[in-house]
Amino acid sequence: MGKIAVIGAGKWGQALHFALSQKQECFITSRTKKDIRNFVDLEFALNCEYLVIAIPTQEIKNWLKENFIFKEQKILVASKGIEATTGEFLNEIYSSFVPNENIGFISGPSFAAEVIKGLPCALVINSTSKKIYEEFSKFFPTFIKPYYSSDVIGAEIAGAYKNVLAIASGICEGLNLGKNAQASLIARGLVEMQRFGKNFGAKKSSFLGLSGAGDLFLTANSTMSRNFRVGLGLATNKKLNTILDELGEVAEGVKTADAIFKLSKEYKIYTPIANEVKLILDGKNPQDSLKDLLKN
Repeated sequence: MGKIAVIGAGKWGQALHFALSQKQECFITSRTKKDIRNFVDLEFALNCEYLVIAIPTQEIKNWLKENFIFKEQKILVASKGIEATTGEFLNEIYSSFVPNENIGFISGPSFAAEVIKGLPCALVINSTSKKIYEEFSKFFPTFIKPYYSSDVIGAEIAGAYKNVLAIASGICEGLNLGKNAQASLIARGLVEMQRFGKNFGAKKSSFLGLSGAGDLFLTANSTMSRNFRVGLGLATNKKLNTILDELGEVAEGVKTADAIFKLSKEYKIYTPIANEVKLILDGKNPQDSLKDLLKN
């Protein structure tokens, strides 16, 4: 196996670095020096044969423009989301920099805090090239079981959409609406996610497996989820800036809600839950959103 490096030393990047380091030497880099074993500079990382890129979605396009030069590297994208300003999916952003046969996208239920403890989980490597799956799967430790899917767009939409639904679920929890309501919200959210994905050619099976239902059930049911905690804050009428400051981390669902709202209007897709999340993020009273969801 060739050299592998993780780019992005947030919690998920660190967790992946820990996991990949179990089998062989794995390097990691970010914009700021961190006290992490095998931390290297960007130039060194970019010259590794295998790259795992864990940079927040809203920063990726500029980062690629400013830093990335394709040298036949194999790329595994560990980000989730949709670019808010353009509505572009990650595979569309990367397509200008990396050929399809050299890139894969990771998805599935995977809290960084559990991965970094070595607790078991299953993930999906999504790529049009099964060779990418075969090569990257060799790096994963025994406590992570990787699966393969060719449905890149399905995995991307599921990974992005579930963060918005996690905010909705957090709001539901914060309003003390009960488990009946929360289960109904998550179930209808899964239907909504699948409807949105169908418009872009995603496979139904992707939303019923690890990438869709698996990741959604995890993220929408735990305070370990940053997006769920955003919803909890919104339910108590906290200002969004205050919530994000207290969080101290990126909650991708906030910007993704904007992107889904725009795309659903453009393509005339019925996305009532995601729309209400967007409106609440913009200042709408959560109780008013609840009434609108119940009557529509």
